[in-house]
Parts: sequence; structure tokens; C-alpha cells
Amino acid sequence: MREEFPEEGELVVATVKKVLKYGAFVTLDEYPGLEAYLPISEISTGWVRNIRDYVQEGRKIVAKVIVVDPAKKKIDVSMKRVSPSQRRMKMQLYQNQQRAIKLLERVATLLGKDPKRFLETVGEKLMDEYGHLYAAFEEAVVNEAEFRKKHRGDWVDTFIQVAKQNVPPPEVKIKRYIYINVPGPDGVEHIKEALSRLERDGKVSITVKYMGAPKYMVIVKAPNYKVAEKTLNEAFLQAKEIVRKAGGTMELMKE
Repeated sequence: MREEFPEEGELVVATVKKVLKYGAFVTLDEYPGLEAYLPISEISTGWVRNIRDYVQEGRKIVAKVIVVDPAKKKIDVSMKRVSPSQRRMKMQLYQNQQRAIKLLERVATLLGKDPKRFLETVGEKLMDEYGHLYAAFEEAVVNEAEFRKKHRGDWVDTFIQVAKQNVPPPEVKIKRYIYINVPGPDGVEHIKEALSRLERDGKVSITVKYMGAPKYMVIVKAPNYKVAEKTLNEAFLQAKEIVRKAGGTMELMKE
């Protein structure tokens, strides 16, 4: 369950409530009823000439918690200590969570249950187990059998139905590079055959792009990183065997 106060170092989504000359007050979207102070010195790594160039009332921001004093109900946050990638990831997680809450309310409505009560019971249990409610919907889509093993209740069938109708399967992407060389007049044909063994289509896809001999870019899309790496390694070994028999060399690298 969500703690009453955030922890120092935690990334939070906040809405700017009031902008002052030397800082701004924000409400913490994930901690109802809590406010935090954003000092002007924590807005940007550069000099802030006009604070309103960076924050305006009603704007949502991603910030890092730098001070927490529950006794005084004091919370300070920073924008400048959040990297662009952290900002994107946190906002995506937040948006997914908000979407998942609406989907769970939809499940409750279809079952004729009170949405608020359903969130407090089933929703809290799923958040405790998965960390994020959206992750529960993703598992229901990707691994229905496993989800059914973990959960019992009259809500499970409807939950899975809503998940399949509204949540796309999760996907990760990895990028690798292949260096391949096959001597002789038939070298090009052997290379083409080897690369064709690499490519896949379906739940796990592998595409190959020519970067300029002898370099090729390989892009793998899969439900998770473990599956992506496993599928690529298996395909690479098959392709490498073709190259080896043709008297060539083939290497797989991250760069």
C-alpha cells in the first residue's frame, strides 16, 4: 500500500499549485493531501532568471524528494536532480497507473461492485503484489494461466477480459551489431543466408539493417529482456554456423 509520506530520493509526480518569487508549492499526485516546496535553486542547473519560464500553475512535473520531515509535514523536492530519462520513465509509470485505476473501476462496474471499495480491496492487493497496478493487467494479457493460478475470485474472468481489450502486450527492444565476413565468390550469398536465419517475426521479432560492410544492426523486440537475449543468442548461433561452414567469421557485439 502507498505510504503516508514519500521517501528521500523517491521520484514523484506533482502538480504546481502556487508559484512564488523564490520557489513553488506543488501537490503530490500520488500522495493525496500532501504538498511539497520546490526551491528556485532546485529548478534548473543553470541560472533561473524568471521562475515562470520553468513552472506554471497547473503544470505536472516529475521531481525528486530531497527533504522529508513527517513531524513538521515538510517536504522539499527538486527538478534539477531528475534526468530526462528518469522524467520520461516516471511519467510513463504514472500515466499507466492512472489508466490501470480506470480499468479496474471498469471491472468493478461490469461486476456491479462499488468501484471505490473494489480499489481498496482487490486494487490494493494487486499493487502490493506487483508494485504497480498496470503490471497486473500486463500479466493477465501475457500470461493468463499464471495469473489465474495466483488469483481466485469472481472478478478474475472480467479482469482478464478488460485487460485483453485495453492493454497491449508489453514490449522491450534491444539493439546489437553484427560484424560478418565471408571470403570467396559466393560470400555474399552465404551472408544473405546467414542473415535470413537471424530474422524472426511474431511475439519476438528480429530485424537486420545494413550499416555498411561488414557491419549490420540487429533490433530485437520481445516481451522482456530475458526472452530477447535468449532468442537473439539462439538465432545468432544458427547464423554463425552457416558462416563458419563457408569459411567466414561472424561476431555479435553491443557496439
